[in-house]
Amino acid sequence: MAIQDLFRTKPLYQRPPRGESLQPCLNALDLTLFGIGAIIGAGVFVLTGVVAATTAGPAVVFSYFMAGLASMFAALSYAELAASIGGCGSAYNYAYIGFGELIAWLIGWNLIFEYGLSVSTVAIGWSGYVNDVLIALHIHLPLSLAQGPYLGGTVNILAVLIVAILTALLCIGVRESARFNAIIVFIKLLTIAAFLAIAVTHIQSRYWVPFFPFGWSGVMEGAALVFFAYIGFDALSTAAEETVQPQRNIPIGIIVSMVVCTLLYIVVAICLTGIVSYKTLNVSSPVAAALLQLNHPLAAGLIGAGAIAGLTTVMLVMFYGLTRIFLAISRDGLLPTVFAKIHPRTRTPVPIIIVSGLIIAFFAGLMPIHRAAELVNIGTLTAFTLVCSGVIVLRRTQPDLPRPFKLPWNPLIPGLGVIFCLYLMANLPSITWWRFLIWLILGLIIYFAYSKKHSILQKS
Repeated sequence: MAIQDLFRTKPLYQRPPRGESLQPCLNALDLTLFGIGAIIGAGVFVLTGVVAATTAGPAVVFSYFMAGLASMFAALSYAELAASIGGCGSAYNYAYIGFGELIAWLIGWNLIFEYGLSVSTVAIGWSGYVNDVLIALHIHLPLSLAQGPYLGGTVNILAVLIVAILTALLCIGVRESARFNAIIVFIKLLTIAAFLAIAVTHIQSRYWVPFFPFGWSGVMEGAALVFFAYIGFDALSTAAEETVQPQRNIPIGIIVSMVVCTLLYIVVAICLTGIVSYKTLNVSSPVAAALLQLNHPLAAGLIGAGAIAGLTTVMLVMFYGLTRIFLAISRDGLLPTVFAKIHPRTRTPVPIIIVSGLIIAFFAGLMPIHRAAELVNIGTLTAFTLVCSGVIVLRRTQPDLPRPFKLPWNPLIPGLGVIFCLYLMANLPSITWWRFLIWLILGLIIYFAYSKKHSILQKS
């Protein structure tokens, strides 16, 4: 095979035949709530306090602003490509059309890692919160069922349980998943509103002095970490095949959810650092800890419930996105096509959902995963960089492509997206880069050993 064949681009997405396609049933509100469900989670309840205490101080507000700005540039690029190209493969699909098969495979392989690791690590965090609630109710799980083997137990049964529940929910259908997500998002927003209502009456400006205790470098290092909080909106682009009027509704869902979540993060950061000293926030649940310092134990308990709800929707949407990217890669033959079967009644990729659920449950239940935020961040930033670049490339290579949502000021906005993402990547620890490189090398081995030989595009 010639080298140029590895960078051969595929034609624009064509909807599969009815028996092999997913069911369009999501509207703009469903997508917006999906976005909020994916974005608002560990970031608002955990990362805000930890980054303030260790990296940015009260200037964590600017960390969220810079990370949100970089994410917004990427979100606008996603909105254009999702409306123009469609399909359930997200950045993988866009890279295949814009840059060729090898780059697409590496992005797809990277996205599988990003989404899968996200769900596994969030499941472990979810189990920790639920276990705390059980202890408060005087229900004590044995250590063998509360922790994985590397932490002295046998299996983290709560993490496995939530993955099993979400697997079943996704198998039942995307409409049911959207309804469940909407209910949990309402609980999550109610929790945040309760915190803000209490916090605004206790703000003391002295807690904001000094505002930049770690300098601007600390703000940017914090931005590279809180970027983890914005991961999730890209999962909306994987819903294009299941969206009614995707050319209109996908951009609305992505942009509205990003704006709402960025404002929520900034307001929560302002209030949290204004009610207690930032130095006291380096704990596992900083928002609840701050409310306890203010003598609001009931509200602190409510925050715990909100955190559980928030982490649940993050897992649901990221798990959903993983299965749709897996489906797109399998349809192209780069992974076994047997996984690409659609259940005739539920119109969901049941084989992929079950296989993904088993793998996620394995890692969540048995393995300790450290430095997960940095690993997931570098994978996401790489995908965002490719998507922003793809907007610029496709404007030149396919100028006549219909663009229902057209990004203004091209190539300025996608160019800024590339610059911001690369800058945030440069602020990640070197060990993260080495782990990322190892994962890419493994992906190349799989590509040349299997994917290249079974690629439907190459066979044609």
